[in-house]
Amino acid sequence: MGVTADRIKDLKERQKRLLEMGGKKAVAKHREKGKLTARERLDSLFDPGTFREIDMFVTHRCVNFGMESVEIPSDGVITGHGLVGGRPVFAFAQDFTSRAGSLGEMHASKICKVMDLALKAGAPFVGLNDSGGARIQEGVDALSGYGQIFFRNSAASGTIPQISAIMGPTAGGAVYSPAMTDWIFMVKNTSYMFITGPEVIKSVTGEEITFEELGGAMTHNEKSGVAHFAAENDEDCIARIRQMLSYLPSNNMEDPPIVDTGDDPRRSAPELDAIIPDNPNQSYDMKAVIRAIVDNGEIFEPHEFFATNILVCFARLNGRTIGIIANQPENMAGCLDINASDKATRFIRFCDAFNIPMLTIADVPGYLPGSNQEWGGIIRHGAKLLWCYSEATVPKLLLVTRKDYGGSYLAMCSKDLGADMTFAWPSAEIAVMGAAGAANVIHRKEIKAADDPKAKRAEKIQEYEELFSNPYCAANRGYIDDVIVPSESRARLIDALEALANKRELRPAKKHGNIPM
Repeated sequence: MGVTADRIKDLKERQKRLLEMGGKKAVAKHREKGKLTARERLDSLFDPGTFREIDMFVTHRCVNFGMESVEIPSDGVITGHGLVGGRPVFAFAQDFTSRAGSLGEMHASKICKVMDLALKAGAPFVGLNDSGGARIQEGVDALSGYGQIFFRNSAASGTIPQISAIMGPTAGGAVYSPAMTDWIFMVKNTSYMFITGPEVIKSVTGEEITFEELGGAMTHNEKSGVAHFAAENDEDCIARIRQMLSYLPSNNMEDPPIVDTGDDPRRSAPELDAIIPDNPNQSYDMKAVIRAIVDNGEIFEPHEFFATNILVCFARLNGRTIGIIANQPENMAGCLDINASDKATRFIRFCDAFNIPMLTIADVPGYLPGSNQEWGGIIRHGAKLLWCYSEATVPKLLLVTRKDYGGSYLAMCSKDLGADMTFAWPSAEIAVMGAAGAANVIHRKEIKAADDPKAKRAEKIQEYEELFSNPYCAANRGYIDDVIVPSESRARLIDALEALANKRELRPAKKHGNIPM
């Protein structure tokens, strides 16, 4: 009995030392920056009292450069599992107070172990990154560790949701694992991502730039599109991760959870009957349309600051998770460009991988013209949208609110790309191009030969508008299933979604297609 008690006491003392992480001084310095510790972050992520740590006692095996005498608590990373919203989730949190959270052989081994467990269990995986990068003293062992993590990111992709939070410095090889996951959250003013830092850039190119300008949260949310969310602080970041997980299934074999939102599925939205401006060149806020339709007006929006000419968001219709892709007339008239195509494509593929039905809301005048777009590969990037909508087998709904022209009509999930049910408002205009451009092409000679070319052009524009600047030509041919009153959109879309809830659709057997990257 006494031996057991002594051993329990020894265990408790060992645990106590490890729970102190890098020590009081290092923890205090960490908190002075407004950051939570790795353990505090995990406690915030998981439901109270549910986190169970794995590999607390793991230590490094490096004996080079005096490392044999260096103790790194838990080798700089906390790993384990728990419940988020009552469902199992696996996670790691790098501990910057312990040797700057640097990644070595055993540090990586711990991460790989919980990744493997997450994949076996069919549970989401969350990585809380805060690291100085590779542990240089461990050399190629550290590089191997990164490679093993990358391999698992690829294997898990499309099978379990993978979420990364950048909560401190993340540089060099460390940035690639987050980039291979589904979603990246960054914290303003305390997190950075870059391949090479400001000092290296200055020495090589002479360019002077700050950490924040080079790889801060807003840089990657606005400019590069690498990150999907910019959180105000650690607490906000973790709260938003929990919110995202509430919309998602645990794995690709499950459907997303159905939530009782308390919003009447028959509720009308009379404000939508007057939201489309009389002037076709005037904009309106597509977010207002979305909020009027979805449960309680609630949306969860990735990439809020990137490619704002298109919107992507998660929401619920009658308690069911749905992914929404919509043009935003308030920005660039809702045109599609390179960044918008990439943004929508990635969202579409995620929704399809995890059984999330999609609603596309179209108001698009076309692809953005210009040499920069052509030279930047708009053909290749734009083709991704066509590819991914065609590839997706989840329920696909289309709602056309106003303009839906040319190739962009197809790119916004037309019936020909597999939309299961398609609806249009009476204000919809579905045509190859706008009336003015069409009249100029079709009746060019007639207008030129007329006694009053201006009047003749106006006449032909009006003629084209009567023929095509409405949804009825497309509805006559079955490309639009129904023309609906805008205020009734919510009820019609919910009915369609419920009808398609058990949709099954197969594609030809193959290893994988070759997406136009």
